[in-house]
Amino acid sequence: MTEKDCGHHDDERHNLHRCLITALIAFVTLILFTILLIFLILRPTKPHFILQDAIVYAFNTSAPFNFLTTNVQVMIVSHNPNDKIGIYYDKLDVYATYRGQQVSLQTLLPQTYQGHKDVSIWSPFVYGNNVPIAPYLGNAISKDIMVGTILLNVRIDGRVRWKVGSFISGKYHLYVNCPAYVGVGGKFIGNSVVVGKSLAIKYQLVQNCHVDV
Repeated sequence: MTEKDCGHHDDERHNLHRCLITALIAFVTLILFTILLIFLILRPTKPHFILQDAIVYAFNTSAPFNFLTTNVQVMIVSHNPNDKIGIYYDKLDVYATYRGQQVSLQTLLPQTYQGHKDVSIWSPFVYGNNVPIAPYLGNAISKDIMVGTILLNVRIDGRVRWKVGSFISGKYHLYVNCPAYVGVGGKFIGNSVVVGKSLAIKYQLVQNCHVDV
């Protein structure tokens, strides 16, 4: 075989490699374009969350106001507003914060699939025993307890996937923030009722939550 023939075969291999790479890029581009087109046509809308109510069993500090004990049961309602897109809730952690600091443990919600226009309801407990807090927060909490009202933020941090027909998207980050004014120190505010002999207080909130996806 001459040197010219070898060079000819090398050129054929290079051309074949280029054709394969070009075809692969074109295929991937077509798939991504199709997915983008489907989403643009269907216009997926992020889910709508509502903090329906909260039952406060415990919210108190320990001297010198640097430790906080919290025990609150919340009812969270989620609505899928899409009529052609389902939502997989793969991992949802709910917890409470006060003035930006987490004051409870994270409670894992059960995995859920939410069909078109479906509604899901969760009633988790968010709690923490003797959680250390910053000194300035301890002072703020003690003042709020004296007033009888506190702004508690119920937050959800998790992952969701979209389902369109048989297609299921990758995971997207879901972040939900539900602000709620509740009474502490035995004070009743708004539509509240005493629950049982433990003197737990239930607050009817119906508070819209801020949702980011």
